[in-house]
Amino acid sequence: MVSITTSPSTVQSVTADVLILPVLSGEEGAGPAVLGLPELSPVLAAVGASGAQDELTRLPAREGVAASTVLLAGLGRRSLDDADAVVLRRALGGATRSLTGVGSAAVAVPGGTGEQLAAAAEGAALGAYSFTAHKSDASSATAPLQEIVLVADESTTGDGAVAASERAGILADVVDVTRDLVNTPPNLLYPESFAQRVGEIADGLPLEVTVLDEEQLAAGGYGGIVGVGQGSARPPRLVRVRYAPEGATGHVALVGKGITFDTGGISLKPGPGMDDMTSDMTGAATVLAAAVGAARLNLPVKVTAFLAIAENMPGGGAQRPGDVVTMRNGRTVEVLNTDAEGRMVMADALVDAVAEQPDLVMDVATLTGAAVVALGDRTAAVMGTDEARTEVLAAADAAGEPFWPLPFPEELRAGIDGRVADLRNIGAGRAGGALTAGIFLREFVGGTPWAHLDIAGPGFADSPQGYMGKGATGMSVRTVLAVLEARAR
Repeated sequence: MVSITTSPSTVQSVTADVLILPVLSGEEGAGPAVLGLPELSPVLAAVGASGAQDELTRLPAREGVAASTVLLAGLGRRSLDDADAVVLRRALGGATRSLTGVGSAAVAVPGGTGEQLAAAAEGAALGAYSFTAHKSDASSATAPLQEIVLVADESTTGDGAVAASERAGILADVVDVTRDLVNTPPNLLYPESFAQRVGEIADGLPLEVTVLDEEQLAAGGYGGIVGVGQGSARPPRLVRVRYAPEGATGHVALVGKGITFDTGGISLKPGPGMDDMTSDMTGAATVLAAAVGAARLNLPVKVTAFLAIAENMPGGGAQRPGDVVTMRNGRTVEVLNTDAEGRMVMADALVDAVAEQPDLVMDVATLTGAAVVALGDRTAAVMGTDEARTEVLAAADAAGEPFWPLPFPEELRAGIDGRVADLRNIGAGRAGGALTAGIFLREFVGGTPWAHLDIAGPGFADSPQGYMGKGATGMSVRTVLAVLEARAR
């Protein structure tokens, strides 16, 4: 985990291996403008840099600058007033992500506001991540940036630099909880070991962890979770993580899809790209990270997170297309496609979440390829009751994570009526697959305010962008936390 400190030093005097400064594209015809060290602007122009978004230029430090080198990060904006938090997070995060093998970096936003400095700190902390746990040649040369020094001198207006650095560090840590879990290969992270990891992560925090094993799940009527997991030699788990601070003013329940590997079961997926299905437990890792974040931020909100964990395999005991299972609430479901397994494990967990009588339920899942078809690889979908959906969108805007609202057309509801059971686990056709999945989950929520976050696209990246590298992104952790923080206020 990267360490973050603040310094009252100037950009000239701060000591670090690398000094990171933002660059404006400048007015038309004027060339790029380096904030804090304007004397570098002609040098930048001379090497063909323009200050465009995602542009990084590293130069030797000039006389009078204590840092060894200077890394200039393009904002793609003509003025600092036009650089919002999203722009700054992306630019500074991309800069720190490039600094593998570097010990320390100083980050500054000369002339910026306290809010802009906070966004820069957050982006820089998120960018300083890489997963090297299984690299046989892992060394200091491949390690992510170790230390960030936030420059908070008189050139940055506003207060709260220390608080900004502390919060940025916590946010990066909890997002990295998700990234580490998702990046762990499925032969090492399976239902039992995932449950064990939850206990290790929660250790030392005011969190209560309860684990139901396969026998308890069967006895408790969790037909969805048991059915999905029965084809694997590694049986399923349901993990509950509870944060209940004294004086809590509200209660939010979270549900996460935790398919540690998804072959599709008997409805086997195609081989190409199946290795990415190690990421199908991202939702469970996300709600765990959100509970950890609530505890570390001391939020006065009760949080109960349910991690529905199973491995979807086509073993001899696997459920078949056409099987009927009885869910936690007694509803029966025809399993017409065993690759529509996420909604099955989540439905059982949603029943338990609603039984807690929370003020709000949010579920997070890499649920449908249809959401990726609709919104692409970088934007997540949010569905649910009107008020909850609006609340998530506001939180996503504050966190700088792209979400888009999707509806529940009533004509699609008839498509999940079962022939021999109450429901079927897929719709009548391919059209609106993401919506049908959400409509299925709605059957297990009742009248509780509820938001469904489908992060199938942005939860796992094939190419880097800004503070997100390849693999697990941790996208949506900060949005869920932002909902909790808003309710705390």
